Amino acid sequence: MRFGHIAGDRMLDLVNTVAWRLDGRDRTEHLKTFSDVVDWCVESDLISAAEAAALRDLAGRDDARAERERQRVVDARERVYAALFEDDPGAAADLAGMYRAAIAAAELVRTDDRWQWRDRETDLRLPRDRIVRGLVALIQRDDLDRLHQCEDARCGWVYLDTSPRRNRRWCNTKDCGDRNRARTYYARQKAKSSRP
Repeated sequence: MRFGHIAGDRMLDLVNTVAWRLDGRDRTEHLKTFSDVVDWCVESDLISAAEAAALRDLAGRDDARAERERQRVVDARERVYAALFEDDPGAAADLAGMYRAAIAAAELVRTDDRWQWRDRETDLRLPRDRIVRGLVALIQRDDLDRLHQCEDARCGWVYLDTSPRRNRRWCNTKDCGDRNRARTYYARQKAKSSRP
């Protein structure tokens, strides 16, 4: 898989499609093209392989519109981050507006034993609409008291802390965790060696 899926919710994994969020200098966008958005949606089971092929074909015929849709997905991602981690009511209001547009483009239908949204057509807004509906479902979860941000000063990745004691500190113990433990260890060693 191209994208990290460590957050415990695929919409939080979307928030993590920007690396080093808290470090403006090294901040890296992973959704650089509309095709990246489509890839993320396929990995996250939001769109099928057939839908992905149709979307790539449509994007190839209208690069400018595909880029606008990519930017709208990034905007939605940033709105949910601001709502959840900065308690920004304006961002929540923007997300609500996006949600109204997303449900206007779909029908609520019964499939087997559950109700779900079915998009009326496959066009370039399809990934955005599905993502926005997922983001609103995310902010309505009952377990957001488990929402946490990696404690690395530069990282900024987010996740649901499902550890029994709710004491998970790092997005990934082998990455941010090891780096921060090593930094702490070397700082202690340096402090010891500088003592008279």
